[in-house]
Amino acid sequence: MLVAKEEMFYPFENSSEHRVLGGECCKMGFFKVASIKDLRSGEMKGAEAGGKPVLIVNLAGNYYALGNVCTHEGCMLSDGVLDGEKVQCPCHGSVFNVKTGSVVNGPAMKPEPAFQVKVEGDQIMVSV
Repeated sequence: MLVAKEEMFYPFENSSEHRVLGGECCKMGFFKVASIKDLRSGEMKGAEAGGKPVLIVNLAGNYYALGNVCTHEGCMLSDGVLDGEKVQCPCHGSVFNVKTGSVVNGPAMKPEPAFQVKVEGDQIMVSV
């Protein structure tokens, strides 16, 4: 399970390695994608992390990230519908589990990639 709560941090936290993208420095491949102020519980948002489109979801203060491009026909999942732990693609109705990226209902057959998430201060960060 890829989850982050405000008080949870991953081993990369104390690393001195950094990467620079778009003028923002991020530790060990983590990219700032949103503020916790921008994403209330039960909401999702499309973002970009390291040049990859990601879907960020807040489920009761736990943050999840998965690919934002449907593996069936390439539609943006952030334009779809969030229903609990599932997101439905707006184009052909494929449903994915937001915690794991697994396909719940087709026509998609390939799961979405799931990414590691952490929160630093009020920033949601994703490793791709």
